[in-house]
Amino acid sequence: MSAPTRRRRWLTICAVTASAALVAVPAGAAPGGGGSPFGPRVLGQLAAQREQSVGALTPSLKGDDGDGDDGNEADEIAEGADQYSEARTSPGVVAPGAYGAAWQSLSNLPRTKGSWRNVTDLPYNSDDPRYRDVDSNSSGGSGNVTGRMAAMAADDFGYVYAGSAGGGVWRSRSGGGHWQAISDRLPAQSTGALALDGAGRLWLGTGEATTNADAYLGSGVYVLTHPRHGTFSSHARVGGDELESTTVHQLRFGGGKVWAATSKGVWSHSTKTLKGAWKLEFAPNPEFLPGGSEAADPAAPYKNIANDIAIDPKNPNKVVLAVGWRSGDDYNGFYTKGADGTWTRITSGLGDLPADPDDVGNVTFARSADGSRYYAIDQSPEQLNTNPDSGLEGFYVSKSGSPTGPWTKIADYQGLAASGSALTSSGYMPGVQAWYNQFLTVDPSDPQHVYAGLEEVYESKDGGGTWSTVGPYWNFNFACWSIDPAKQTGDCSQTSHSDQHGVAIGRYHGRSFVYVGNDGGVYKRPLQGRQDAAGHATDWTSLNDGTIDTLQYYSVGIGKDLDHGGVSVTGGLQDNGQSVLRGNDRVMGSNFGGDGGDTLTDPANGCDIAEEYVYLSIQVTQNCAVNNGSWIDGSGEVTSFNVAPADNATGEARFIAPLAADAKSPSTWIAGGRHVWVQTHGYAIRSGDEWTGVYDLGAGHTATAVAASGGKVYAAWCGPCNNQGFTRGISVGNADGTGWHDIALPVDGTVPNRYLSGFAVDPKNADHVFLTVNGFSRHWTEGPGAGVGHVFESKDGGTTWTDISKNFPDVPADSAVITSNGGLAVATDLGVVYRAPGRTTWQRVGDLPAVAVLQLKLGPDGSTLYAATHGRGIYSIKVRDLG
Repeated sequence: MSAPTRRRRWLTICAVTASAALVAVPAGAAPGGGGSPFGPRVLGQLAAQREQSVGALTPSLKGDDGDGDDGNEADEIAEGADQYSEARTSPGVVAPGAYGAAWQSLSNLPRTKGSWRNVTDLPYNSDDPRYRDVDSNSSGGSGNVTGRMAAMAADDFGYVYAGSAGGGVWRSRSGGGHWQAISDRLPAQSTGALALDGAGRLWLGTGEATTNADAYLGSGVYVLTHPRHGTFSSHARVGGDELESTTVHQLRFGGGKVWAATSKGVWSHSTKTLKGAWKLEFAPNPEFLPGGSEAADPAAPYKNIANDIAIDPKNPNKVVLAVGWRSGDDYNGFYTKGADGTWTRITSGLGDLPADPDDVGNVTFARSADGSRYYAIDQSPEQLNTNPDSGLEGFYVSKSGSPTGPWTKIADYQGLAASGSALTSSGYMPGVQAWYNQFLTVDPSDPQHVYAGLEEVYESKDGGGTWSTVGPYWNFNFACWSIDPAKQTGDCSQTSHSDQHGVAIGRYHGRSFVYVGNDGGVYKRPLQGRQDAAGHATDWTSLNDGTIDTLQYYSVGIGKDLDHGGVSVTGGLQDNGQSVLRGNDRVMGSNFGGDGGDTLTDPANGCDIAEEYVYLSIQVTQNCAVNNGSWIDGSGEVTSFNVAPADNATGEARFIAPLAADAKSPSTWIAGGRHVWVQTHGYAIRSGDEWTGVYDLGAGHTATAVAASGGKVYAAWCGPCNNQGFTRGISVGNADGTGWHDIALPVDGTVPNRYLSGFAVDPKNADHVFLTVNGFSRHWTEGPGAGVGHVFESKDGGTTWTDISKNFPDVPADSAVITSNGGLAVATDLGVVYRAPGRTTWQRVGDLPAVAVLQLKLGPDGSTLYAATHGRGIYSIKVRDLG
């Protein structure tokens, strides 16, 4: 029996920055096309799409005219890939410090009564045997998962530290598991780098540097002097504000200094004192840094990207910098400091390690503890742009121990594919996302024992002569796999989740372990672990025990659990499908795979669920997608159905596209792409043909928010959606297709020319509606019409608007909901803000850390407010406690 069809997160997405959006460079094609734009997905199908797209989707900044692309941006950048950055930066460039000021403003607000309750602080089993339906990844082998881990650190006494993409830093005192959050007091919960220094201090570089869609900027570098017991404090920030609003890719130590590879060049600071400013060691294009003559250029965010620092163990004054934008630029390369103190590019003598800018992209270094060897991974812009199979240039070793080489190539993607990899299909092979997935480390006791991470985990015990894929992408295409729920994944051993980012080696109770961080959380295995005949590890352990909740939700849905009582809570996640938590569950299950987007759940029946994949792909189930895998022998056993409207097939929808049910008619759904789509069969819909296009928003326009009540529909859109000609608007009409018209938004800035993110319609009067606006005000945003304010009110169906922001912090607002008592709750990038009934000013709801809240929903009876955070799971609070 062949492996089942499965879907996975495939889409390469860009970084959101507070200075400007990084260019999106898809490493995979957008899904869609063909007769079944959603449906079952296999690697081969997706690989074929990517193979057709290479050469047309990846822009290079080399030799451009300063506009950030080569003149074909519309053709080269997948629209959906820009979603996060567009929403927060358009219509222009955002100055550094915006998020820091917003956090201070939010912290100074008075607080409501009540406290948040974490709903998802329990294990989330991606292999839950109840959910073996056609579009679940259950049985893939990843086991318990949580949100993306960007960095890892560990010591020899059982202490492990995990830095998450959006949920802060966590500590385990028991070699992994039983986690405790230790960075909640910081103004940034996005991790870029973690490192323990020789004195046992833990250094944290905030701002994730993976250059993907939901990577948030940081607030600098912090030090925790006693990491086994203490927690991070904003008072322990290193230096001044030099590294605020940057991302930190690596922290390295040498010569009494800490070096930081950042999105704004390479910086250094003394390790002896936290005071004093950071020193800018090298920026290849300083005129593009804040304060420089070209700082406002749209290309500025990717003109000074540094990836890693290699320090010669025998001579700490000999340093090699790996600098370069992953899609290519003239400045890409390796640099070292000459006798005159200036940094110059190394143009020869590296051996096999490339010196040509076309072949140097994202780079990771690692050196052996004895100083005898240096290793490197290099991602190639040229490969990314032209090779449909992989963007990996190779793995390398310097047997001299010097970072200047000479370097010898020890692996390429073909060799890795033959090492037991699950990625053997043309169009998707090892290193296809090497710009996003990289880690590298060396066994402290053996300079020839190396672990490397791309999409999978690889191990070599002979210095790179041979490799084993000890952590394959998944188990589906292996002979040992079985969908039988009684066998979990058949005879296959558990694997680690895919997409690797962080690695550390530590000891616990006298044994050494390797810890890996990836898009599914944290996993460990013995450093000298076991492998089967295929080279796959047989001893991975998931450390995602439920005490660490860094799940990255885009959405939340709540309905009554008719089988067990209470409610069923679902939500769409970054790279971890859709979670489902039913009334009597002690473990969450995963009933859909891939990236989970927006979610609709029937308030009267929590097993009636519509789950959005990306680009308006929609799947519906009426039994929670419970299935024992019987569909594999008969398609009639499938319990979830593809119901994507036509904009999915044409690619005319955003990465996470808006989806909503009519507040007064739950069987009427609204979906937004280029068109506004309506269907009236509720969860009984079985085909995308059942959608009706009721309004065309216009060529180049895509919906950013939709809402409906009593048949009246509101749709917000943008197009162009980036800071080059940004345009936004609102269209209003009826679900039956009548009365549609565009609202003439005032030019006086009453409604800012920024990304329109959400509507909340008064259930008593459909002409009374609230609008949330993302991005930052003109105080921070250099762009036409950026305006001020984040929350607006209309009492005449959108014809006129009033700014009701008052003391609302200047922070991106993501969505809103009118509470059952008549209050207004707004989700922001830093928490939830609330305006009580009859009040005009705002309060902060509870004490969530500085985490993005992307969606708010009320429970079936309206008594409970649920918040989908993008990094700390789902929380709830009683409406009566808000005051």
